[in-house]
Amino acid sequence: MRVVEVEADPATGDRRMTDRPRIAVAIMAKAPRAGEVKTRLCPPFSPSEAAELYHCFLRDKIAQVRGLAGASPVIAFTPADGRSLFEGLAPGFRLIPQEGADLSSRLLNSLDQLVGEGHAGALLIDSDTPTLPADFLRRAVDLVATPEIDLVLGPSDDGGYYLIGMRTVRPTLFREIPWSTADVLSETIKRAEAERLRIACLPPWFDVDTPGDLARLSASIAETDVEGPAHTRRFLLGREQ
Repeated sequence: MRVVEVEADPATGDRRMTDRPRIAVAIMAKAPRAGEVKTRLCPPFSPSEAAELYHCFLRDKIAQVRGLAGASPVIAFTPADGRSLFEGLAPGFRLIPQEGADLSSRLLNSLDQLVGEGHAGALLIDSDTPTLPADFLRRAVDLVATPEIDLVLGPSDDGGYYLIGMRTVRPTLFREIPWSTADVLSETIKRAEAERLRIACLPPWFDVDTPGDLARLSASIAETDVEGPAHTRRFLLGREQ
C-alpha cells in the first residue's frame, strides 16, 4: 500500500510530497465475548467482567495504534463472525480475518497477506498489553522499515513476544513453535539466527493473562498519572470504588 504524504525537506525546510509504502500495524484481536476471552482471570472476575476488561484492552490498543505516524492500522480479528463488532469498535481500520487452524498459521497468514498487499513491512501486536508504552510501537515501526533489520521482536516477560515484525515473511519462524510456553521467544530467535536474520529486540513488557498479571496491571495503573490506557484505567479503578 502506497500513500502520498507531506514532509519537510531536511535541507531547506520546504514542504514536499512523498510517495512511500506504509508499515501495516495489525492488532491480533478476539471478539470480547464472555467465556471466550481472558478465561484465566476467572476468578477473580466473572466471565462477563473478564470480557469487559478485554474490551477495554482493545479500545486502548486501537487508540494507541491510531496515533502512530507512518502506519496503516489493521485489526486481524477472530472469529469470522466478529467483523461487524470490530467495524464499530475501530472505524477507519482495515479488517482482515485471522485464517488458519492454529496460532502459527494465523500469524503467518496475517503477515503474508499484509506484506503481499504492498506494505513496506508488517507488525503484528497483541491486545493484552494495555500499558505498553506508545514509544515502543513507534520504535518498532522505524525498525521494521530499516534495511539493516530483518526481524523485530517485542519480548514479553513470560517468554513469548508481544510484537513481531518483518518486511519479508519467514515461515520457519512459526512452524511447530511451542506456543504458551516460556520457550517461544528463545526458539524464535534461535531459528532467526539459523537463517542469519538481523534481529532487533524492543524492551520487554508484560501481558495480562493471569491473576498475578492483573495485580501487576492494577498496581501500575494506580501508580501512574491520567495518561495511558484510559478505558482500562476507568474499568479497574471503578471496580475498586
